[in-house]
Amino acid sequence: MNRTSRVAAWVATAAAVGSLAGGCGSGPAGRPSGPAGPAIVRGAAITEPSASPVPYGASDLAFGLDVLNAWCRQSPQANIVLSPASLASGLGLAYLGSRGSTARAMAAVLHLPAAGATLEAGLQARARALRALDGPGVTVAEADQVWADPSLRPLNSYLDAVATSYDAGLGQVPLLTKPGVAASQINAAIASATRGHITHLLSAGSLRGVGWLLTDALYLHALWASPFEQAMTSPAQFTTAAGQRVQADYLHGGYFASATADGWTAVSLPYLGGRLAMTALLPSSASGPGLASCPDLPATAVAALISRLGSSGPRGGDTGVALPKVSLSSKANMMTLLASLGMGVAFGPQANFTGISPEAGSIGLILHAATLQVDEQGTVASAATAVGIGTAAEPPARRTVVFDRPYVLLITGTATGEPLFLARVANPDLP
Repeated sequence: MNRTSRVAAWVATAAAVGSLAGGCGSGPAGRPSGPAGPAIVRGAAITEPSASPVPYGASDLAFGLDVLNAWCRQSPQANIVLSPASLASGLGLAYLGSRGSTARAMAAVLHLPAAGATLEAGLQARARALRALDGPGVTVAEADQVWADPSLRPLNSYLDAVATSYDAGLGQVPLLTKPGVAASQINAAIASATRGHITHLLSAGSLRGVGWLLTDALYLHALWASPFEQAMTSPAQFTTAAGQRVQADYLHGGYFASATADGWTAVSLPYLGGRLAMTALLPSSASGPGLASCPDLPATAVAALISRLGSSGPRGGDTGVALPKVSLSSKANMMTLLASLGMGVAFGPQANFTGISPEAGSIGLILHAATLQVDEQGTVASAATAVGIGTAAEPPARRTVVFDRPYVLLITGTATGEPLFLARVANPDLP
């Protein structure tokens, strides 16, 4: 299908199927004629030339580590969990509609590849690689969506771009007139996509002045390739980022691959099927980086450690571990943090998102929530990201290795390096 023959199709949400409506090029999209309730307009997804997702995994890892390091500096004694993949997808939906200095600032903060395949081809390959992680013993599900108030008119060219890059459609909800209703509908979609782990990302107040909302939801349930024996789980001390000693329940097991470099020891814990692995990163000494201070892990060092670990199977090493069981959750508005990383132009009056619509204003909120549970059987994790964009006429208001000290957890696709989840555990005794 070429770009001059694409047709945007309106479909009803969930199981209902809507009627087709004509529309191509970059003019305003048509109106749905389906039943009441949120309707979905879906642009024409183009099959792009084959591209490698690996550069986008590297980009998301560098971006995620920037966010983790900046967030830790804001809250150095707190547990932090985030999904670089989800946050990059939510912002990526906005980036596809950005122009000029706004696009340049976002590309720099997101570490988007500067060369190689076209952006849409790379993002499409990234989306396919994420879906390919799903398999026996591992559930990975991601849902991207663009939401808009019915009074606003998105460009068909933008709908085509998000359909091609993220398999995303656009749903109409009353963001400007009934933000409470819109929040309830979007929260329900996110709760469904995250299997009930994230149920209340948005409130009516958070949507004040928001005309467009771009969301990503990510769910992971992965079993260890070699489960830890529950009988071996036992309590022991953990020194927190605040220097306090607390009791934590430790998983004990082996044999795992390990590597040491740049003041860090890394252990690879593979999941069933070998398509996904957790890398646990521990400062090599009690006075090393990331104990009382924040880790400030560079992406190049992490990538080098992961490369040294290789693609070992469950019996691919000779290192045992003692790893605390954790149940973490975080939620934050990321605007201030991302402004500090260089994305501030996207949040002010100079923001340019005219690639979404001539009516699009600046970003008014970036909410991100994530959960991570690690136990004897494996890992359950979820994340959701919401990027709110105001209307140009009414800008929104600104607004063995023993892991017995603060450490970092990173869950990546083994073939692409795509970072699905990233966490810093400062105190496993806290949520």
